[in-house]
Amino acid sequence: MAESKLRIGLRGLWVPLALLVAWQSAAMLGWVNAQVLPSPWQVLVRWSAYLAPAAPFDPAQGGKLAWIFSGELIHDAMGSLGRVISGFAIGAVLALPLGLAMGASQRVNDWFNPLIQLLRPIPPIAYIPLSILWFGLGNPPAIFLIAIGAFFPILMNTVAGVQHVDEIYLRAARNLGADRYTLFTRVIMPAATPYILSGARIGMGTAFIVVIVAEMIAVNNGLGFRILEAREYFWSDKIIAGMFSIGLIGLAIDTVMSRLNQHLLRWHRGLERDRG
Repeated sequence: MAESKLRIGLRGLWVPLALLVAWQSAAMLGWVNAQVLPSPWQVLVRWSAYLAPAAPFDPAQGGKLAWIFSGELIHDAMGSLGRVISGFAIGAVLALPLGLAMGASQRVNDWFNPLIQLLRPIPPIAYIPLSILWFGLGNPPAIFLIAIGAFFPILMNTVAGVQHVDEIYLRAARNLGADRYTLFTRVIMPAATPYILSGARIGMGTAFIVVIVAEMIAVNNGLGFRILEAREYFWSDKIIAGMFSIGLIGLAIDTVMSRLNQHLLRWHRGLERDRG
């Protein structure tokens, strides 16, 4: 089984490797302007410099850990992750109870759904002027935008999850004497969990996209800010290095979310196999 997964993973590397070889070959043959599209080797050199510590190794300043955590890329990545986690947490805390209430109560859904459907199509980027007016510059406007980006995917998936609970489960629980609280906590919530976790995964991805845009406008550090800074100096190799850093971190976050979903939904897969 592990060998099969390894084979599948290696198979997925062929296309990226072929693209890298073609890209490097085109750069070496002079088919592309190195200033506009630097070669993968130039990007790797710049990425290494971006990752390297700003100061030489000094045992007196904390030894090996100080060397590891002093690179510019590390500081930018930690800043971006901090904003993503903060904004995502705020968006989730607001979206989950509202989504559960809207899904479980038609009256609450009638109250809030028109407003939600009006605001949902507005992209978080459109709130940038207001966020700066309300919160100024720095972390608060960025976290506000991230919270908006995470809020709607979590909310809509939570509502859908509650509304799509199989009626058979509800009738069976009522016939067994379950009260409203037991019905909600022991039937509706577990049945809606796959939808909620899917919404959280989408919300985390959206939050990571929004943080890059927010950092280009409202803050003076982070991966988005560093890409914008590189554009000002026409460091195209650093721009691409930053983009690849974003991709790697986004892949890591999505992998963690996917593994967490698989772990939390082991019981659900068992039910699906039994039903099949």
